[in-house]
Amino acid sequence: MISQDIETVLLTEEQIEKRCVELAKQIEDDYNKEGEVPIVVGLLRGSVPFMAELIKRFTFPCEIDFMSVSSYDGTESIGDVKIDKDMDLSSKERAILLVEDIVDTGRTLSEVKKMFINKGATNVKIVALLDKPSRRVVDIHADYIGFEVPNEFVVGYGLDYNQKYRNLPYIGILKREIYE
Repeated sequence: MISQDIETVLLTEEQIEKRCVELAKQIEDDYNKEGEVPIVVGLLRGSVPFMAELIKRFTFPCEIDFMSVSSYDGTESIGDVKIDKDMDLSSKERAILLVEDIVDTGRTLSEVKKMFINKGATNVKIVALLDKPSRRVVDIHADYIGFEVPNEFVVGYGLDYNQKYRNLPYIGILKREIYE
């Protein structure tokens, strides 16, 4: 049982679902005011559960796509952002809603946002399930944030440690003995 590796449940499945409903409404209202429909782009793999929960709440006809970007080695961001898989749709003259599981150092999102701007996106907004501002090393902020979390190693709801724990239906703090 992977749940035995969790020290504390930080956010329950119900809390996450409720916040996704609120975020989806706010995002949709903002895009409706701007008269745009974004391409919703998930950063693989961590964003998948959050993105799925979010997009099922949208009533606009959104297109979705994915990118695979890496910058982590174990528990640490290594600072070198690598695009493993680019999205299939063109972002030229399109609004982009970038979906991320967590804003940590900010390096990945900063680089991906620059890439979209360089490719001609009309605007790039970021929605993140979690924000960990105490770890930020790059000046970037998500336009929409689900929850701010403390500087703990969190897993679940898409977030992993060595590709495990993504399937937990909640966000939990991983026991230190697991990753130290």
